[in-house]
Amino acid sequence: MPELPDLTVYLEALQARVLGVPLVGIRLGNPFVLRTVAPGPSAFTGKPVTGVRRLGKRLVLAFDGELLAAIHLMILGRLHWRPPGARLGGKHALAAFDFPDGTLLLTESGTKRRAGVHLLAGEAALGELDRGGIEVMEADLAAFETVLRRENHTLMRTLTDPRLLAGIGNAYSDEILHRARLSPLQLTSHLSHAAVEVLHRCCREVLSEWTSRLRDEAAGGFPEHVTAFREGMAVHGRYGRPCPVCGSPVQRLAYAENEANYCATCQTDGRLLADRALSRLLRDDWPRSFQELEEQRTAHRVIVRGAG
Repeated sequence: MPELPDLTVYLEALQARVLGVPLVGIRLGNPFVLRTVAPGPSAFTGKPVTGVRRLGKRLVLAFDGELLAAIHLMILGRLHWRPPGARLGGKHALAAFDFPDGTLLLTESGTKRRAGVHLLAGEAALGELDRGGIEVMEADLAAFETVLRRENHTLMRTLTDPRLLAGIGNAYSDEILHRARLSPLQLTSHLSHAAVEVLHRCCREVLSEWTSRLRDEAAGGFPEHVTAFREGMAVHGRYGRPCPVCGSPVQRLAYAENEANYCATCQTDGRLLADRALSRLLRDDWPRSFQELEEQRTAHRVIVRGAG
């Protein structure tokens, strides 16, 4: 899912291309992408763009007359800048926003259609989409700690909860927790003030560094290779590969439809973390460290070779 750094670079690319430019029209490749009834797409025709901003993980185009288009890319949605009147075809093309000098194309890979567009009239309607999370790049330490301690959850859940923090998902939560040397399963109620301070600083550092990096990669062009798995990440998407800090293999914790990636040496004092289902299945056989895990794997390979 595109997160704050990716969305910021999208936003800057759109500002450079559509701010002050009248919309030629909106085309829908899939009717289900539109999640609202009124105002309809025709109400936006001819209206100039007066602003581009982010609301959580949504990108919002503001048009003259207090009209707003809020785009949520969800997990597999992406934006592309194409020549004017670009063809809206293929199973992945969901919608097109046509401008005189180019077309903003919304696509979504996969079979589940989760990305959506809300066409709205007025800020009050947009406010109903606001999940309420604070912007960590703008929040001071006191505000951050207040939100962090509002509910007692694991850090991986808290960092990705849009009701608490805006714009952070699985990828950058992995990177933030690795930088802070904190376990994904650490409960917020057990964090010391010093640990909260470190976490606040690492949130800002990681998000700022990756925003700058993605901005440099775009080099003024439209970002066409947005992905949650990037070379240079410390742990996200690097299961089994060496941690760049200590060299230990990166571990993986599956939960729901997601997963957390972490370094046991740097973040959990060498302990492996188990999701509930796997813990119930393995019980006392669950390895407590990655060294023990490797021993079990070696023993398993010996048994398999012997059986063969």
